[in-house]
Amino acid sequence: MKKFKGIAASDGIAIEKAFLLAEPDLSFTTYTVNNSDVEIERLNKAIQLSKDELFTIYQRTQKDLGRHAAEVFSAHIEILSDPEFFEQVTQLISKKQINAEAALDAITKKYIETFNALTDSYMKQRADDVNDVIKRVMSHLLGVTLNDPALVDRKVIIIAHELTPSVTAQFVPQLVKGIVSDLGGKTSHSAIMSRTLEIPSVVGLENIIENVQNGDVVIVDGLTGDVIVDPDNDQIEMYRAKQEEYQQQRKALAKLAAKDTMSNDGKKTLLAANISSDSEVEFAIQHGAEGIGLFRTEFLYMKTDKLPTEEEQFDIYKHVLDLMGDRPVTIRTADIGGDKPVPYLKAPKQDNPFLGYRAIRLSLDREDIFRTQLRALIRASAFGKLSIMFPMIATIEEFRQAKTVFNEELAKVQADKLPVGDIKLGIMVEVPATVILADQFASEVDFMSIGTNDLIQYTMAADRGNEKVAYLYQPYNPAVLRMIKMVIEACHNNSILACMCGEMAGDQLAIPILLGMGLDEYSMSSRQILPSRSLISTLDSDKMVALANRTLSFYSTSNDVIKDVKRTLYDDYENTYK
Repeated sequence: MKKFKGIAASDGIAIEKAFLLAEPDLSFTTYTVNNSDVEIERLNKAIQLSKDELFTIYQRTQKDLGRHAAEVFSAHIEILSDPEFFEQVTQLISKKQINAEAALDAITKKYIETFNALTDSYMKQRADDVNDVIKRVMSHLLGVTLNDPALVDRKVIIIAHELTPSVTAQFVPQLVKGIVSDLGGKTSHSAIMSRTLEIPSVVGLENIIENVQNGDVVIVDGLTGDVIVDPDNDQIEMYRAKQEEYQQQRKALAKLAAKDTMSNDGKKTLLAANISSDSEVEFAIQHGAEGIGLFRTEFLYMKTDKLPTEEEQFDIYKHVLDLMGDRPVTIRTADIGGDKPVPYLKAPKQDNPFLGYRAIRLSLDREDIFRTQLRALIRASAFGKLSIMFPMIATIEEFRQAKTVFNEELAKVQADKLPVGDIKLGIMVEVPATVILADQFASEVDFMSIGTNDLIQYTMAADRGNEKVAYLYQPYNPAVLRMIKMVIEACHNNSILACMCGEMAGDQLAIPILLGMGLDEYSMSSRQILPSRSLISTLDSDKMVALANRTLSFYSTSNDVIKDVKRTLYDDYENTYK
């Protein structure tokens, strides 16, 4: 028996025999060529073959798993259509008179190094996408066959060094019962794909493929990140019971999808979904979303090589509002720039992008971009319950300036005799200065939504992407909790909604405290909604108020807070958590 610990990427328990997917050999030699045109033609042919394959995968994935799951392959096709990238490759072939493989590899490495140097997880994810696409092109240049999921003809646990989204998407859940890989993270596209397929998955194991043979019995615990190779009978029996318990829990949660969110003593709250694309809305509704609390629109700008037009944006916003019906939808204006660069805007390089030229700062500087987005949003408002949220607001003046631009565009749309809905304007609370002036902001905005991801790192002066200071990223730190309480109180004193759209909103240990503080709306990833609804239904709001008061008044460390929450929630605290 061998036990390994990785990153839990997709929930569930699987027990089957191992099936190893070997990495294809894409090694090559660099050599000079006599005719660069021939090499460029080889490259173009490989690109076209790759496009054809990806389009087939896109169509099959869309048919089997839906538009949301297929979107990654649309992005991959766009990478293959990027003229700037492949122009650099062809220029290198011509200039150095080298083979296509060598030129493609050199330019790819340059791009991936750039992406990996960024702190934003989405941009690092783009590096994985580029790598996946270029592997496909390289395979055609070399005449090498990539991993073929069709080889899987029985129930198995897939063991791999690295899994690309294009391979993962082709797994048949009836046969592939679990996925284990050396590389990958929880936000990688292949991990997201495994969650869409509802296949238990553990990634980031580093050397698992060297410790497993084809046919070995493997247990995959996608809840804890544990992987057990050659388990004994007692372990198999224990995990069979855990597997059955998990499946029963999922069935029970599914029954909550159409229910309101209400505490045990009748206090009603609203659970909404965070999304990055209109294709995610149906998935959110299936998982019980009572609204969209955060639509991250920056991805409309980041996945293309040009600014999205007003019509393109209008169609997407309208689609979201149409699908949500009478449910509320909060759309955040583009949080681009800084750590989420948009190459075609050619913004200056910044030493500290998190504190730099980004979000509302960029929008107010580039009013042409801002006005186009606002006009599209205003027009779309006629089709649902729309709220617009401005990101990274640090001063009252920024909000007032943004509101002035909004009002000017609203007047233009109304002058064009176009229908307009009742639009609420709010801000994302991410900057400590905004918390300090929360009472003044609350008198001018229609709602406030706490973006805990950035608020925590700005409050604790700790980059959440830097593992050396990751211990300082503390959602339960009393200083952070007091700031959250300040915002909620300011909102309620001015009769507006207090919302939250950071990771903390779906945190099972944070929810009891937030309920006690009186948070009105929790926005989280779609998969967190039903477990959160289930938890809230067991809580008594009065008891949670007492818990929140203790965390705000008596404790000075995160550990103190966590212990009290666990003690409050679990009768067997001393046995389970000591």
